[in-house]
Amino acid sequence: MTDFAQLETAAEESHWIPLSDLMTGLMVIFLLIALSYMMRVEAEQARIKHVAVAYTQIKDALYDELRTEFKDDLPKWKAELLKSDLTIRFSQPEVLFATGSSELKPEFQAILADFFPRYVRILASAQYRDAINEIRIEGHTSSDWNGVATARDAYFLNMELSQARTRSTLNYVMNLPADHDQIDWLRKMVTANGLSSSHLIMSAAGTEDGARSRRVEFKIRTDAETRLTKILEVLR
Repeated sequence: MTDFAQLETAAEESHWIPLSDLMTGLMVIFLLIALSYMMRVEAEQARIKHVAVAYTQIKDALYDELRTEFKDDLPKWKAELLKSDLTIRFSQPEVLFATGSSELKPEFQAILADFFPRYVRILASAQYRDAINEIRIEGHTSSDWNGVATARDAYFLNMELSQARTRSTLNYVMNLPADHDQIDWLRKMVTANGLSSSHLIMSAAGTEDGARSRRVEFKIRTDAETRLTKILEVLR
């Protein structure tokens, strides 16, 4: 090999050796990034599992306590406690409001005066207080509205009615003397939400159950949803 050829080979080698080192360095960097991401995902998955377990424990304990407290009253009130989401549902429209009215009937006032202070006593207790994010009073209607031509008109008229009914319910329970000790906490926690006919209850045959759809529900949102949302936002 001539001196010129040797010099050319040496030049090529001096060119490729740094390039191979660069590729190796990049591979190491990408590997470290991948490992870091995997570790972060595993840590967040562990946090999600912890939140889920804590939520399940709180939910189960709350269900047991609510069921024990109200098991003898729910049949009298024609109400039910749903284990799936801890909803307490009052769905006897003839007891709640007159047709088209947002004024609470005396029977419903008596029920609320008995129910709500006991409900608050459980939720505001030391065991659950810090885990509660919201106590929702939801008003629901059927899809009917006599004298209107379109489903759209019925929906918006029922929206106004459901909102008025939840405000009336909220106003009544927040002014019960038994709730005054917790009034500051309740003002932060309790919301009134009119939902019109957006969450109908269907019969076994798959048709609308108009009577059961006209209802008032008390729902609980815990901080588990907020914590899970924050964790998922980090992972995006």
